[in-house]
Amino acid sequence: MGSQEVLGQAARLASFGLILQVLFRLITFVLNAFILRFLSKEIVGVVNVRLTLLYSTTLFLAREAFRRACLSGVTQRDWSQTLNLLWLTVPLGVFWSLFLGWVWLQLLEVPDPHVVPHYATGVVLFGLSAVVELLGEPFWVLAQAHMFVKLKVIAESLSVILKSILTAFLVLWLPHWGLYIFSLAQLFYTTVLVLCYVTYFTKLLGSPESTKLQTLPVSRITDLLPNITRSGAFINWKEAKLTWSFFKQSFLKQILTEGERYVMTFLNVLNFGDQGVYDIVNNLGSLVARLIFQPIEESFYIFFAKVLEREKDATLQKQEDVAVAAAVLESLLKLALLAGLTITVFGFAYSQLALDIYGGAMLSSGSGPVLLRSYCFYVLLLAINGVTECFTFAAMSKEEVDRYNFVMLALSSSFLVLSYLLTRWCGSVGFILANCFNMGIRITQSLCFIHRYYRRSPHRPLAGLRLSPVLLGAFALGGGVTAVSEVFLCCEQGWPARLAHIAVGAFCLGATLGTTFLTETKLIRFLRTQLGVPRRTDKMT
Repeated sequence: MGSQEVLGQAARLASFGLILQVLFRLITFVLNAFILRFLSKEIVGVVNVRLTLLYSTTLFLAREAFRRACLSGVTQRDWSQTLNLLWLTVPLGVFWSLFLGWVWLQLLEVPDPHVVPHYATGVVLFGLSAVVELLGEPFWVLAQAHMFVKLKVIAESLSVILKSILTAFLVLWLPHWGLYIFSLAQLFYTTVLVLCYVTYFTKLLGSPESTKLQTLPVSRITDLLPNITRSGAFINWKEAKLTWSFFKQSFLKQILTEGERYVMTFLNVLNFGDQGVYDIVNNLGSLVARLIFQPIEESFYIFFAKVLEREKDATLQKQEDVAVAAAVLESLLKLALLAGLTITVFGFAYSQLALDIYGGAMLSSGSGPVLLRSYCFYVLLLAINGVTECFTFAAMSKEEVDRYNFVMLALSSSFLVLSYLLTRWCGSVGFILANCFNMGIRITQSLCFIHRYYRRSPHRPLAGLRLSPVLLGAFALGGGVTAVSEVFLCCEQGWPARLAHIAVGAFCLGATLGTTFLTETKLIRFLRTQLGVPRRTDKMT
């Protein structure tokens, strides 16, 4: 498969994921806004911080390294050994869920049972849901490796929507169940997710049409189960060693990704109510990152991993592939920078209005608007870091991954200390400031790697981080106008004034996007080229 074909598949995967995820996330956004009005801040804090941290930590430690290693750019691999390696995530998940469950029940502060009932049951069921999700890991990796465009997005979106509907129904009719509601909904979510993958592959491999899919390394559903390969080796030890390298890195990356939740959980810097408000604002602020940046990062990590070879210098690889990778990276950096700047500039003037519409006075008063405005700047860093790291992790050799682990260790330690100090000094916004600092360091590390990777070649992908002065002026003018509009029109003047404020923002945003269209012609051409690929190649694979 040529680099242009891989690029086309990656672009379609990202664009299809964006469209469907925006649609499904909007539905869950409305459902969650409805659910929020029936919950206390303490319930939200325990579920969204304490129990979700247990679930995400178990999954991250059990599978993230396996995903990275098994999706690396190896053209010839024994998929039986790869699938065997992936099945090891299940016993590893059982271990982590038991160990972390014990920590959550025995070592951490237990919520007041009168305010947050059934905490112990919640810990058990959230740990169990993580193990259930790991049962679908071989199916997920196989789908990602072969760029099954629709399966991943539909399965995850359908599971999230059904979970939200079940949660809304239980909250409305059985509010006294407490954490039973969210625990059962979480277990239901993971079960539906796994069943979607299993059902799809069962039907695909059991139909006559599946014989035409020559790229699939399996012909029967039983081939996805653990088995002894012809060579006699249960796993590929090279992949296993790479997995261990990524495991050390993933452990540190998890601390950086969920660091504020670890500080809140283990150091008790905020009560459960404050944790709930912070998490709601955090989720609202990261909504665009999950909708747009994450699908792009996941799709183009696969592209870079397939096109580039880990153990070779850029000058020793096929120059056509290196050139395509550089052009794609430059365009992705430009796209991330523009999206992040748009959110930062316009998010400042509309944070309070968004929180008031979403959660009422509970969110729009107090520290909520300041948190969301700070998070808008953090989204800019998230966007750039997502692109730079997806290239860096795809191009790094095993030795470079190991060296990067030391940097991640220093970042993890500094983040924990900095977030604790900043939170003591300026409250929950200290978490966002600490995240910004560490994200800036990670971006710097990735930019240095990219510069070294291409320094002997004529390609300069980091040029994607430069914008024209005209476009920068448009952003500055739009930010200034909307800031003045917020002072006079939002948010205590009633809905007519709010609608006028929204209209001012829409006009400024349109003017900024128009300026972007006129000045960033190279990016527009890239987007048109990739999104205009004939749909005849876009199959439900």
